[in-house]
Amino acid sequence: MAAPTLKIALIGNPNTGKTSVFNHLTGLNQQVGNYPGITVERKTGVCKLPDHVRGTVMDLPGTYSLNASSIDENVVIELLLNKNDKDYPDVAVVVTDVENLKRNLLLFTQIKDLEIPTILVINMADRMEKKGITLDIPYLESQLNTKIALVSSRKGTGIENLKRLIVDYQSLSTEPCLHASTIDPDYFNKLRKAFPSQLLYKLWLVITQDVNFGISEKKELLGTSFTKTRSELKRLQQKETIKRYQFINDVLKIGQVIDTAKAKDLRARLDRVLTHKVFGYVIFFGILMLIFQSIFSWSSVPMDLIDETFARLSAFAQENMAPGKLTELIAQGVIPGIGGVVIFIPQIAFLFLFISLLEESGYMSRVVFLMDKIMKRFGLSGKSVVPLISGTACAIPAIMAARNIENWRERLITILVTPFTTCSARLPVYTILISLIIPQKYVLGIFNLQGLTLMALYLLGFTGAILSAWILNKVLDIKHKSFFVAEMPNYKLPLFKNVGLNVLEKTKAFVYGAGKIILALSIIIWFLGSHGPGNDLENAESVVKRWEYKSFTQKEFDDAVASYRLEHSYIGIMGKTIEPVIRPLGYDWKIGVAIVSSFAAREVFVGTLATIYNIGSSGEDEVTIKQRMESEINPLTGEKVFNFATGISLLLFYAFAMQCISTLAITKKETNSWKWPMIQLFGMSTFAYVVSLITYQMLK
Repeated sequence: MAAPTLKIALIGNPNTGKTSVFNHLTGLNQQVGNYPGITVERKTGVCKLPDHVRGTVMDLPGTYSLNASSIDENVVIELLLNKNDKDYPDVAVVVTDVENLKRNLLLFTQIKDLEIPTILVINMADRMEKKGITLDIPYLESQLNTKIALVSSRKGTGIENLKRLIVDYQSLSTEPCLHASTIDPDYFNKLRKAFPSQLLYKLWLVITQDVNFGISEKKELLGTSFTKTRSELKRLQQKETIKRYQFINDVLKIGQVIDTAKAKDLRARLDRVLTHKVFGYVIFFGILMLIFQSIFSWSSVPMDLIDETFARLSAFAQENMAPGKLTELIAQGVIPGIGGVVIFIPQIAFLFLFISLLEESGYMSRVVFLMDKIMKRFGLSGKSVVPLISGTACAIPAIMAARNIENWRERLITILVTPFTTCSARLPVYTILISLIIPQKYVLGIFNLQGLTLMALYLLGFTGAILSAWILNKVLDIKHKSFFVAEMPNYKLPLFKNVGLNVLEKTKAFVYGAGKIILALSIIIWFLGSHGPGNDLENAESVVKRWEYKSFTQKEFDDAVASYRLEHSYIGIMGKTIEPVIRPLGYDWKIGVAIVSSFAAREVFVGTLATIYNIGSSGEDEVTIKQRMESEINPLTGEKVFNFATGISLLLFYAFAMQCISTLAITKKETNSWKWPMIQLFGMSTFAYVVSLITYQMLK
């Protein structure tokens, strides 16, 4: 007989260590996806519990209360109110922070009113002594009608006790901590009589929340005497919040003692430096320099190793597999295409490593606070900083993060300009081009010139975003500003396990997401590059023999045949067709094909060129993609294709062009219109073309 599986919902405010507790419970048994029908990230994991019980843990989005103000918070409420949902929890685990217990308990008392078996986790117990905090756990348990697990996710203590409490969830009291109905007894009594079979607090949330609960009661309530005006509901919600905090204050007066004289004020001293109006920016700029220097310096050895390995693998397949189309597909299409992305895993991993360290330490919130002062001058909401910074990983979740901006126009501007921020998909293009055109030199003997160039491109993308926002602000005539409110979490040493899992997850998502696209496009490009109209490809050898081929070595002859075939293939014809448009930018038809294909995803650029160059050569030597790009010669000028002028033009094109179908799709979803993604596509691409054109013409 199969062991029982418990459904566990992990709930809590942001910055309470919920993710750390989730990682302790599930380890590597995690999956990341989206909630059905909505692009909000969900994490689920398998947990081994005592008595051979298995648990499925769902890490719900962070929320401050059940009074939803964002789509992320709606997800939590919809799940907790719908017992018919397949993920409806057997037990709710509410994670709180020992230093912010008062604020965190508001959400706990609301969930208790839903009569779900609920466990209270008080996290960061290792900080209690340092902060002079003492807790009376038995008293708190009796007043809150629950069991409490005192844990330290940093030291891993208390996790086994939490697992035991989860297994014994049926013994937990489902009695509420207090009854919210006392805020308006007459109203709630009428509601109870009208719907005697329904939970009273659930009905209250159905009335006050504008979300989909998957139940029919809301339709029944609308149009009845229980419907109140929005202002009346707001007043009642405020009364409820005040009542809950009065209860929480009374409980904590006895259950929590804080020795303020013992608590150390290191956080305040650090904040004075890290958020200083001058030194704060200097420190942030220094950290950026360190990051981009490290991305180039630390990743060079593994990148070279990967590049050489795939070159050998392609040559091995070509030499040892039976001649034919399958061998050509694998050796010239699949292997070079995938290799064109795998080579950048070290740099992607290092980028996510640094971002994770900044987030885990609490420093990223200070960066948001710093940049808010700049954002306001350009007509953006302070909350726009979050999407713009998170856009360094990927524009899709960054655009979704704009949902927290209440003002529609400010939110729209944020959505439109976020793709200017340099995302991880641009990194493969930047690094290969920088390595080709920027020498491996050091400035002042300290700073890597290639690293400085990479940082300049990131700053350029951010500058493009805020300048575009300023223009849109003038065009859309935004008159109303929203206030920026952000929580400053405590500083803490990053947990290696959390950082490691985060880097692993995001790097894996990047490789798998890009890999599927690249594999499909590599096969398509190989087919288009290996086939063509008429008999030109079949007659390639006879045509080349008419040239002065006697002066050719065998390799030169084979390369000439391969090049002739490529130029007369379908992809060659397509490239030659668009070449007049892109030639003024310094690009040949092969680069043009790579640019067009990279509209599916920017990182496809390198994989496409790897496939094209493998098709267009005899394929006998173990030549890396970087070496092929470096040796490519323009037959019209006799110069290297990837010279300084062309390289800078390409870098700027990729810095500003809108080349991501997925980003356009999410913009359409978030704005509910094709108008804005089309403005994004044509506006950014036109701007990129003009900038690249001017740059090339000036530098050539």
